[in-house]
Parts: sequence; C-alpha cells; structure tokens
Amino acid sequence: MKLIKDPEGRKVDNTIYKQMVGSLMYLTATRPYIMHVVSLISMFMECPKEIHLLAAKRILRYLKGTASYGLLYKKGGKKYLFGFSDSDYVGDLDDRKSTSGYAFMLGSGVVSWSSQKQPIVTLSTIAQSLWLQQHVPVKLFG
Repeated sequence: MKLIKDPEGRKVDNTIYKQMVGSLMYLTATRPYIMHVVSLISMFMECPKEIHLLAAKRILRYLKGTASYGLLYKKGGKKYLFGFSDSDYVGDLDDRKSTSGYAFMLGSGVVSWSSQKQPIVTLSTIAQSLWLQQHVPVKLFG
C-alpha cells in the first residue's frame, strides 16, 4: 500500500487518527518491527485522509492476526548468521525517496534489523548499470 498526501481524498477525524497512531507507537515497545510502518502513517497526522486511516486499520488487523507469534531462540545447536536486505526504489511517491532495510538472523531469531528512508533521492542500481553500459567502454576477457 503506497501512501501519498492525497489532497483530493476524504478527510477523517484527526482525533481518532492521532489516537490510533499513538496506540501503535506505544506498541512499538514490544513489537519494534512495526516502527517503520507506524512512522509512515504518522507523517499524515496533520491532515489524515481516508487512505491513511485504512493503512492504520490494516496495521491493527495485522497485529490482531499475529498476537500469538513470537521469536524463538533455541539453546544449543549450530548457529548460522545470515541476512536479508531490500530497497523500494522511489517508495515515497510524494518526495521520491527510497526506503532500505535489512534483517540479520542468528539461527532462528532476528538479532539486528533496520528500516530507514534514504536522505536523498537515488537512482536504482539497474538504471546506473544501464547508463554505465552505454557510456563506458568495456572490454570483456574470456
């Protein structure tokens, strides 16, 4: 779900929206992995529209459906460190900035994670490689 300012959208009650976002912020103490999406919806607290309220409700539905989930750190056994990373190039349609994130796991549990909006507008790696392919002479060895 991509969120935008949506100046033409239907306005919703500011008080209810702020209470929902505040409750979700409180929940980040026990569920820190929702911090990124909560910070996204909090950007629209000044003038929330219907799409922003729907996004907040979607987060609440997710939390209700995963209430019994948890992390399990098993004692003993082999522990392998592995990680995942991803970016959503131009994820924010209003300011054209990307969001990058990663998660590192040791065995079956997450030990480090991050999700942050990039400070500048960036091009995708594919765009950069295409530009280099067209403008830089390359000799292949083989």
